[in-house]
Amino acid sequence: MSKVISTDKAPAAIGPYSQAIEVNGMVFTSGVIPVDPQTGVIPATIEEQANQAFSNLKKLIEASGATIDKVIKTTVFIKEMKDFGKINEIYATYFKEPFPARSCVEVARLPKDVMLEVEAVVAK
Repeated sequence: MSKVISTDKAPAAIGPYSQAIEVNGMVFTSGVIPVDPQTGVIPATIEEQANQAFSNLKKLIEASGATIDKVIKTTVFIKEMKDFGKINEIYATYFKEPFPARSCVEVARLPKDVMLEVEAVVAK
């Protein structure tokens, strides 16, 4: 049985999908982008966008009743691989050792033309 997870502390879904789904004690988030959920503003720099995206992800995970330290896998989609180092610096402020498994992929374009999107799998 699955449970829909949603919160107004992270950007709302902009299509026919749920923010996250919990199944058998595992939470699967949709991609989270760096939009301020209260204002709809997208920050300008990659550092600000990374911080906003990871903050949004953390709040979504917390809405499921889990914590960010329970993340076992992330996928980070980035517009420019040249931003990999800057994103890593921000990432390391949200995730601690042992770090989750992770994939990082450069993509041609992301929703709302943001610079990154992140999703996670969480064990509750």
